[in-house]
Amino acid sequence: MRRRRKSGWAARLITTLSVGVLAAAGIGHVVVTGLGAGISRIDPFKDMKNRPAAGHGMNILLVGTDGRDRITEKERRKFRLGGNPCHCTDTLMIVHLSADRERATVVSLPRDSYAQVAAYSDPATGVQHPARPIRLNAAYAEGGPNLTVRTVEAMTDLKIDHYMEVDFISFMKTVDVLGGVRICTSQPLKDRYTGLNLTAGPHVLGGGQALQYVRSRHVDGASDLGRMQRQQKFLAAMIDRATSSGVLLNPMKLRDATRAVLGSVRADGDFGADDLVGLARAMRNFSPRSSEFTTVPIGDMTFQVKELGSTVKWDEAKARALFRSLRDDKPLSRPRPKAKGPGPSMVTVDVPPQQIQVRVENGTPTDGLGKRVDDALAAAGFRTTHQPANAKDRTVRRTVVVYDPRWDRSAKSLSAALPGSELRAAPGQGPTLKVIAGTDFKTVQRVKAAEPQKPDEVVTGDQVVCP
Repeated sequence: MRRRRKSGWAARLITTLSVGVLAAAGIGHVVVTGLGAGISRIDPFKDMKNRPAAGHGMNILLVGTDGRDRITEKERRKFRLGGNPCHCTDTLMIVHLSADRERATVVSLPRDSYAQVAAYSDPATGVQHPARPIRLNAAYAEGGPNLTVRTVEAMTDLKIDHYMEVDFISFMKTVDVLGGVRICTSQPLKDRYTGLNLTAGPHVLGGGQALQYVRSRHVDGASDLGRMQRQQKFLAAMIDRATSSGVLLNPMKLRDATRAVLGSVRADGDFGADDLVGLARAMRNFSPRSSEFTTVPIGDMTFQVKELGSTVKWDEAKARALFRSLRDDKPLSRPRPKAKGPGPSMVTVDVPPQQIQVRVENGTPTDGLGKRVDDALAAAGFRTTHQPANAKDRTVRRTVVVYDPRWDRSAKSLSAALPGSELRAAPGQGPTLKVIAGTDFKTVQRVKAAEPQKPDEVVTGDQVVCP
């Protein structure tokens, strides 16, 4: 069984879609036109025959390549980028830009996807290789961009219009030029392989930390699927940052950001400055809601193949339907009705209220306050004792959540439901949290636990960026 590489350099892919966004202000041909000359050119479509029929819109295959040989030793140590460069890829994305340039769809393709590679000639040696099963990421290692495009087109029946390779170093530079990108997480994220260590809550990530975020595979049990979802979430946040910041209105920052991307890009010869300018003009009103993200539907996460071992087998029927929608230029996400008015707000927490045990005490001289708080918490889903009591101290002004430190995540979730409350640790108290209602109590804020995104769920950018 071929050894899997620990590091995923798919982070570089995330920057490529932002090229059009970063130029979307239409600041001028002067800023963008000269940048096309800095792109290294390749011909991934050479001698390709019997390709799928062209659909509507534009399909770009984004491939991330290993570029750790270009970083400093200090960066290697700081961001856990050890090992030898492999000049390979282990993640691919298809970006579909609608014909009217008002929508972008990003589909992640798992690196270990089961694929049938067609017979091909090694571009370096001329040696003929027979058709056989491989993992999708092996197509690049064995036959470069040409075999990669041929394999993806055969698997998706989509014609790839453009091909782009992005080096991860451009990712770090672009994030830094944007002034960092804000992401939110409902639970702590820690990965000893990449060095990622984030507490629950919002964070503004610089280039190096952002690279750790999108590379991490060991923060949950979802492995590559979780990593791809974080990459999609980060791309949505990056688009939000680019379109809402002053970068688009500053010609020098725009130039620097675009250069940061294109300085490490290889692309087909037909994708040049004119394409960037055309996209820029068409995408002036691009926003996170204009983008949608998903992963190709999966039927078997551990499909065993002789001499390959475990691979990822796509759900063929669902995958065909997904790629048919792209070919027909149809959105994957369902239209959402416009809100009729402000509804009850809901705060996302780490632990669902149904798992939190609560005992309520009235810390004020107001009779019945304990029962009112108990009833409100129960209505919000918390497991109250339904037996509120009076606290020893009846002069409490600020509501207090008393908790055993072993249940600190539950305490934070409960405190979020009681705006302005104070957290007070009480070692040895046990799993039942205590609320001492103060005179400041007004209402219980409804909360909910963040639901894990399903592997092939379609989400739009505005659903995954920080509120």
